[in-house]
Amino acid sequence: MSPCPELPIPYYDKDGITIYHGDCREILPQLPKVDLVLTDPPYGVGIDYGEAQPADLPDHIEWLAESCLPIFRSAARVVAITPGIVNLSKWRGADWCLAWTWKHTGTTGKWGFNQWGPILVWGTDPMLSAGKGRHPDVVRCSGDEPLPAGHPCPKPIRAWKKILSRLSLDSQTILDPFMGSGTTLVAAKQLGRKSIGIEIEEKYCDIAIERLAQGVLPLTKEEVPA
Repeated sequence: MSPCPELPIPYYDKDGITIYHGDCREILPQLPKVDLVLTDPPYGVGIDYGEAQPADLPDHIEWLAESCLPIFRSAARVVAITPGIVNLSKWRGADWCLAWTWKHTGTTGKWGFNQWGPILVWGTDPMLSAGKGRHPDVVRCSGDEPLPAGHPCPKPIRAWKKILSRLSLDSQTILDPFMGSGTTLVAAKQLGRKSIGIEIEEKYCDIAIERLAQGVLPLTKEEVPA
């Protein structure tokens, strides 16, 4: 991908995968429109992500949603955000709420053990748009896989592959504006999709690149899109 004059030089650009180190609010408006924005934003629970990011506090999440969501919607045909249950009301105006579930859990909430997470979506179901019929709005994951090291809140790669398979098609481009350690990009690579990541913390860019350098795993039967 050739950068526009306003864009920073990509931190990484190889085999249909591009990473930018910087603020997504500044970089996204300069990029061509993509098919899907899929991202797991901060939760406002006091996690220390690094020096470049504002404090992870509840008030920060409201500001983040108000300032970023319009940019995300302008950048993609479909936007999907996994905000956590407590932040559902802060990301406003979604067209639907899907769920990803897991069998095992090490966390608990105000109403017992937590075994699901919301996926807020804006836009039209890509499966329906492509004439592939109706699919469930629940993505069932095992929840028993090891998580990558180096990031305080990583996401499971097998789960993210299933979410990506539900929310996008084979030839589409995926963008994660809060890339973190690169799980969305790794999942996209393993599914053969193009992807773009934007991350404000340089150390996470380096972790994502290291993960992307690893081999592509074969698809399991349950990960093959219908």
